[in-house]
Amino acid sequence: MLKKILSGISAGVCICLGGAVFLACENRIAGAILFSVALLCICMKGYALFTGKVGYIPEAHDKDAVSLLLLALLGNAIATVAGGYLIALGLPKLKTAAETICLSKLDQQWWETLIRGTFCGILMYLAVSTYRDNKTPLGIMFCIPVFILSGFEHSIADIFYFAASGIVSLKAFVFLWLVILGNSIGGMLLPVINGLWRKKQNG
Repeated sequence: MLKKILSGISAGVCICLGGAVFLACENRIAGAILFSVALLCICMKGYALFTGKVGYIPEAHDKDAVSLLLLALLGNAIATVAGGYLIALGLPKLKTAAETICLSKLDQQWWETLIRGTFCGILMYLAVSTYRDNKTPLGIMFCIPVFILSGFEHSIADIFYFAASGIVSLKAFVFLWLVILGNSIGGMLLPVINGLWRKKQNG
């Protein structure tokens, strides 16, 4: 259990680095591209990121897989909350940037947040599965900037942004759980569709 949580914490630290460079970049495109360093390091080191693991639950939904997923989420949250507060403390300019981003996020309607989270989940599954199946970082290098520039929502990155912003409220809590739900739906969507297609062909 501790090993799974620590793997999640390690992944969360990587997301903090990606989020920090995105906040620091005045050029949004440059920030979106550089954010890719987070998922590249996570995949190469084999750390447990919730949004990278949830897409594999339809294929392997045994007790161990679900345990890893939930403990990864816990570890991710611990690291991004702690990292967000530390970044805000050490780099006040980034706290201001995070506040602007998070206040804009809280203006969304709940269904907008859910939809944005779902599409991010799809892209995260494609990024991770492309790396895993084809041993190439190209999926990561393209999918990460696409979800950021499209305005889609990534739950773990959003936890970091809210921690860095210092915004703590019930509305922010609900927002984050909507993004987690959306990421889960999106991450599992293509595997479920492909699984149904394979069953139809075999049946």
